[in-house]
Amino acid sequence: MNITLDQANAVIEACRAKSKELGTKMDIAVLDSGMNLTAFAREDGAWLGSIDIAMKKAKTARSFNMDSGEIGKLSQPGGALYNIEHSNNGLISFPGGVLIKNSAGDIIGAVGVSGDSVENDHAVASAGAAAIS
Repeated sequence: MNITLDQANAVIEACRAKSKELGTKMDIAVLDSGMNLTAFAREDGAWLGSIDIAMKKAKTARSFNMDSGEIGKLSQPGGALYNIEHSNNGLISFPGGVLIKNSAGDIIGAVGVSGDSVENDHAVASAGAAAIS
């Protein structure tokens, strides 16, 4: 199952609403379940460097079926997944990548957000993902 374009746009709109609420400027990437880019938005003034980070956060979440921040917890020095961010042509192992599930709980994609603190990135991504469930 894959996220539709209409659903991806709903994720982006929910992310943008949360970003506005927080007073941030974000880059937002929505991938389908096969990790293909379905929709992308760069808010006016968002950092250019965050474009790649947003896409990689979504890719990280979908690659391992968990939030990118959870991968970060497992990849600390001495951890079982230490240095995993160097695999798969680059991953991002800090918060801001969140799985998107349908109402049945099936993974249909992932959203990655970058542009502010990792706490705000995660809050914005989570708001986007919640727009679908």
